[in-house]
Amino acid sequence: MDFPPTAGRPMSEAEAAAEAKRIIETEFRPQPEAPVRHFPTSFRDESPLPAYGDAPPVKQDDKRIEPAWAAGMAVASIGVGAGSTGLGCAAWLLFRGLSLVSVPGLERFVLIVIAPFAGLAMVLTAGGAAIAEAKSSSTTNVYEGSVVQNTQINNTSHQRGMFSRTRNDVR
Repeated sequence: MDFPPTAGRPMSEAEAAAEAKRIIETEFRPQPEAPVRHFPTSFRDESPLPAYGDAPPVKQDDKRIEPAWAAGMAVASIGVGAGSTGLGCAAWLLFRGLSLVSVPGLERFVLIVIAPFAGLAMVLTAGGAAIAEAKSSSTTNVYEGSVVQNTQINNTSHQRGMFSRTRNDVR
């Protein structure tokens, strides 16, 4: 090992301070950090506008959000479908059990038992279709005419005490 020349004797105050400073500078040197990558969060179209006439058309993305009632209708239709599947399984088990019995006139009994379930399913389906039709709407937006761009900006500031307020009215 390579020891400093003071290994056999105690260091003076100046030597100890210089050695401590050297150790601190080499061991606790800050590591270079990775550069921070910045991403744009907004976009401003800086293309020049025509001197006169209509402004060129601009693509407007369709960002519709599904209304809450439509999501509710979807969930309700899944529930009705699952319920009708359960009723169908129950009817199948009922028919399977009744098919083992051979009593004259049993067909009338089965029709009387199943008719209310079929009528209920038919009424629920018709009601759901009527509600869906009543709530459905279509929107057609047709924009005609010239585009006007106003760039009047009113800026008012109020500074009192610790709190300040700035209001920008763009018209």
